[in-house]
Amino acid sequence: MKKYIFILIMIFGTSGCDDFLIEQNVSDISYEFYDTEDGIEALVWASYTHLRSFGGSQEGLKVSNHGTDIWTFTNVSDGNEFHTYTTDISPVNGNFNNLWNAFYKGINSCNIAINRIPTTPSSGGVLRTEEGRNARIGEVRFLRAFYYFTLVQMFGKIPLLLEENIEVLDEMKRESVANVYNAIIEDLRIASKVLPNSQSENARPTKAAAQHLLAKVYLTRGSAVSDQRGQQSFDMDSAAFYAQKVITARGPLLPDYDEARRWQNQRNKEVLFAVEYSQNRLVNGSGNPSHRFYVIQYETVPGMARDVPNDVAWVRLRPSDLLYDLYDRKNDSRFYKSFKTTWIANRANNIPLWTTENAPSPELVGQRRFTVGDTALYVSFHKDVPPSAINQTRYRWLPRERFTDRLFPQYRYFMDPNRLAPNDNVGTLNFKLLWLSETYLIAAEAFGRLGDFGQAADYINQVRLRAAYKEGEEKPAQFFQVEGGSIEELTKSTENEMLISADMISSPISLINFILEERAREMPADYMRWFDLVRTETFFERVTKYNPSAAPLVRPFHKLRPIPQNHIDRLRNAGPIEEEQNEGYY
Repeated sequence: MKKYIFILIMIFGTSGCDDFLIEQNVSDISYEFYDTEDGIEALVWASYTHLRSFGGSQEGLKVSNHGTDIWTFTNVSDGNEFHTYTTDISPVNGNFNNLWNAFYKGINSCNIAINRIPTTPSSGGVLRTEEGRNARIGEVRFLRAFYYFTLVQMFGKIPLLLEENIEVLDEMKRESVANVYNAIIEDLRIASKVLPNSQSENARPTKAAAQHLLAKVYLTRGSAVSDQRGQQSFDMDSAAFYAQKVITARGPLLPDYDEARRWQNQRNKEVLFAVEYSQNRLVNGSGNPSHRFYVIQYETVPGMARDVPNDVAWVRLRPSDLLYDLYDRKNDSRFYKSFKTTWIANRANNIPLWTTENAPSPELVGQRRFTVGDTALYVSFHKDVPPSAINQTRYRWLPRERFTDRLFPQYRYFMDPNRLAPNDNVGTLNFKLLWLSETYLIAAEAFGRLGDFGQAADYINQVRLRAAYKEGEEKPAQFFQVEGGSIEELTKSTENEMLISADMISSPISLINFILEERAREMPADYMRWFDLVRTETFFERVTKYNPSAAPLVRPFHKLRPIPQNHIDRLRNAGPIEEEQNEGYY
């Protein structure tokens, strides 16, 4: 059979646990290099690099958050088809091809490593012990499982390549979804046994990461009702079992939601696995661009200029009305911790002046309405505000009915103050893929699907209690200005108000709806939402109900993505189109 050279070979190393992926092109080195310990170490590091094609990338954003029930259209320069489901969601769309190629390159690196690690002689490094070899095998099995899990959720039936191959095959049949899930589970069961509890280098997965991902895979497979994923009767038991192992090992959630999410605390016990980036420009490449995607066009507001703290405005997507209203904004601290509503003036030369039409008093006419350091923009959830009140406010005030697709409450946790300059697009923050709070919600859903609604409510409540305001914690001013609270309650706990009862989730529909809503509140911008909707078989229903931008064109077949045409064109003996392509795309 004729074959073609396919994979890109890179060597990667580290200079300590805070630096990751120092890249050196060694594509002229033969594959015999991977029969040495240095080669194995380089190969294992190379297996990580393709995570960056998803975690933090625009491709990852488009296939995960665009066009869902909680994120909607902004009509900017890139990605609109993913919001509105036009015919540009097609096999020739480069986003799908980029992710497909990157992940299969990662899979091939993992396959080579899995094949060669057991027999490669040690030169005194990590392979000198059985424990070290097993840890490296655990890493690449974890990575291979992650790549396949993402691919099978997106594309359904896909080629399943589990053996080393240093050339591209021109015949690759799509494997059943059930068999792909079996391979993923086998990889993760092995990884969860051999990975260590902790790693000296932060980029590497631990036992808890493998167990979390295994629980999520079992939950996803077992969630299927009409879809065929090879679901088994023990899937929910297994999801609950592995989720509980992670919870026991990692312990309770951090007491403050902001403590887990803020950029200053990138590595904490709740971050089970992340795509590592760096402040070192030599190793960071183009960096993590996700800091740009949620930023509103604040620099168009008088008194504002682009700066480092406020980040770079790409406005790739904005919250839907559903997302705003999923929060109990009075009692749930997550909303005002997650969303920025106030911008402080940083530009003096375009601050507007009071006029005779809007000045609260005659003596203010001709004076600046505010100064640098004052509020320049405030977006709020006030309702039915008279125009006169808005016009006489010193700063620009946008109550809810005046939100636009450029100015609205902005998700804040991807903002990157480590950038060097206002126009610097190179992000430095890690992109978190697996969270401990999600482990709690996996356990809750698994127990709920098993009919143990009390246990399910207990795990949900642990997430919600952390989200509550604690006794003595001062709430934002919106608590009494907008959300109906009183000044007397400003430092009172809201824990009792955040608790749910088992009765609230005691049917399959109420359970799934509540879990989806809680996942949106806890992890709104992480690259999960499209996958959550497809997993729970609620994709078409919720998108058409809650996203007016997507509703006219979205169709049930959009629960799968098109197989890239570039892949099909490479096949020497391609079958009928319905065999090689997903329904709706031919």
